Amino acid sequence: MLWMKRLAAAIFLLGNCLATTLAAADTYPSRPIRLLHGFAAGGAADTLSRIIADGLSKKLGQPIIVEAKPGAGGNIAADAIAKAAPDGYTLGLVTGAHAISAATYKSLAYQPAESFDMISTLVYYALVIAVRNDHPAKSLGDLIAIAKEKPGALSFGSVGFGSTHHLAGELLNAAAGVEIVHVPYRGDSQSITALLGGEVPVIVGTPVLLAPQIQSGAIRGLAVTSPTRTALLPEVPTVQEAGIKGYDVRTWAGLLAPKGTPPAIVAALNAATLEVLKDPEIKQRLETAVGGEVRGSTPAEMKALIETEIVKWTGVVERAKLPKI
Repeated sequence: MLWMKRLAAAIFLLGNCLATTLAAADTYPSRPIRLLHGFAAGGAADTLSRIIADGLSKKLGQPIIVEAKPGAGGNIAADAIAKAAPDGYTLGLVTGAHAISAATYKSLAYQPAESFDMISTLVYYALVIAVRNDHPAKSLGDLIAIAKEKPGALSFGSVGFGSTHHLAGELLNAAAGVEIVHVPYRGDSQSITALLGGEVPVIVGTPVLLAPQIQSGAIRGLAVTSPTRTALLPEVPTVQEAGIKGYDVRTWAGLLAPKGTPPAIVAALNAATLEVLKDPEIKQRLETAVGGEVRGSTPAEMKALIETEIVKWTGVVERAKLPKI
């Protein structure tokens, strides 16, 4: 009879926990929410975070406070999100770098796919390879020829080690048979400043932040990393057009929460996010922010994307023989 009493007590406790969880979900959110991202203020991730925070705040009826924790290709912010209370009041915006970290780091304090409850993807977008306007390379073909003449003499800047920008450059090295040395910065704005200041001759950057400089003539866009040209920079050819067949790098952004967030809250956040993405104004702002395409998902689809990306970028890192840090 003792075991029956213990079973009854366990069922009672489980019922109480479930009731508490459902009650919390019913009143969620009842206070402000933090939205963390891992890149510098003013960059693509920061801009996307503020746009989606604005939309979700109106939908959920609570302020959403955007907080940047730049560094380590987004890992500092991801670690903070993973360690936060799984109550729906700390969320994260991650980019393609989130999956790349699994390929570029020997160990992480969290697992990119397993330490989080995914909410939804938001947007997909390409990158652009660019030089200052006074650089001798007038095309990506020219840049590759210069790099082949002097292996290791050229360098390219990115938003940080382990970012999609970084791996896009490494994939170009491998595909074109060149050696352009990577120089990490703490966000798009810093890498663009470094290019304009002559610290680096080449950068891989976000099209929307480079577009004004390209249109003004200060910077020359050599190639976009997607297989087709982008609407934001229609005059800039693709890497494949330069003869690097099969080259395709597109990054993405999505929302997630700490592992263990109540399923009802995850479902509520997913539903709210998908509704926000349907809003024509928010959709336009997101797509304009990165020159990309808005695309929401289920939590399961976002997790599958991250798992697939980990496999893809692990292969790139191994082929490029990059040392893990």
